[in-house]
Amino acid sequence: MESPEAEPLPGTADATGPRLVRCRLCGRPLTGTASRRTGLGPSCDARLHPAPPHIRHRRHEVEQDTLPGT
Repeated sequence: MESPEAEPLPGTADATGPRLVRCRLCGRPLTGTASRRTGLGPSCDARLHPAPPHIRHRRHEVEQDTLPGT
């Protein structure tokens, strides 16, 4: 007997409708087209590919000579 969570085999009468696609990291079902295409949910995709920091928020430490007279 099959478990209720098992996917039906492709080509059988039970396999109607869109195929269930799960996230490659967490295993949750994916519903969005982009998520289904990449195989990652939005939160898992953000974890793997974090947004770059905004250019105005970056800090660069630079060695400088001391100003004369200080």
